[in-house]
Amino acid sequence: MAEVGLLPFARIALQVSRAVLPRYRSRFSKRQFTQPQLLAILCLMRYEDWTFREAEVRLSEHRELRQVLGLVSVPDFTTLYRFLQRLDDQTIDRAVGETVRRLRGSLRHGKKRARVAVDATGLAQGAVSTFFVRRMHHHGQKPLPWRHWLKWVVAVDLDQQFVLSQLARRGPWNDCANLPAVVEAASQQTRIGVVLADAEFDSERNHTYIRQRLGAQSVIPAKRGKKTWRVHGVRAEMRRAFPQRIYRRRALIESLFSSVKRKLSARAPGRSLPTQMRQALLLGLSFNLYRLKHRRLSQRMSTEPPCLKKSRIQVQGTRGHGRLSDLNEVPIRVAHVAP
Repeated sequence: MAEVGLLPFARIALQVSRAVLPRYRSRFSKRQFTQPQLLAILCLMRYEDWTFREAEVRLSEHRELRQVLGLVSVPDFTTLYRFLQRLDDQTIDRAVGETVRRLRGSLRHGKKRARVAVDATGLAQGAVSTFFVRRMHHHGQKPLPWRHWLKWVVAVDLDQQFVLSQLARRGPWNDCANLPAVVEAASQQTRIGVVLADAEFDSERNHTYIRQRLGAQSVIPAKRGKKTWRVHGVRAEMRRAFPQRIYRRRALIESLFSSVKRKLSARAPGRSLPTQMRQALLLGLSFNLYRLKHRRLSQRMSTEPPCLKKSRIQVQGTRGHGRLSDLNEVPIRVAHVAP
């Protein structure tokens, strides 16, 4: 994470955690660590793909990180594990909503209807690489070490590339019936203009829900079933005149999955299914925090006056096809720009 360091990420994670969690769970708490501090540490674990023991070691070695989080002492790894067990999905959803509110509020077109895509991806249950699993299966002719994995279903804002809503469950599973719940949760965060999904979510019920309940356009290819089957309603319209140009942007959600797995983690570790599900939801929250801090850093990087930016754009626009007199005049305007 060279573009966003630990300290900026920990700072924004603590701010979001304070907005959704009280300081202490009850008046009988030990008051050694606050709930926002522990939630920010869990997000750091997902951001750097640490284990519980690694988080304890890293915090003990990083004095500046403890100062940013306001830690007087380092929490034990069992403290972090028990807090993860107590953490509920509603708290993570509120934290995701807080990141969406900050991301949408920082945009010029915050009131514009969002283009949303819904899709699912698989997360590994442990740290064993897929290459090792395939090699063991190929040479040893043994069955795979697991038959199930965790399936992470998300609704993504395609224009700004962040998670609007999410859910996790054990796979393999057909997620066609999960689309209304994910889209409904996303509609509570922002206004939706169009919903894009692949053929896994193809059903007349999903089209009806999106168009009548949300007032948005639904674009889902009607490929489920045989071609000889007679389809009616919106599915018949999708088969007759499919809006291929609008549907092309659905591929951007695959870019988000790639970014999450390359920059953060591709696994949801845990010995129990509820733990793995919370780890997947924390992964989506950590990615939104990463996007939020990355956006703020990119906005601060440019310190040029607007007039100089406009001059440079004019130079790039006239380069290669402009007149010779124009090319001679443009560099005079930007000659005083410091290298």
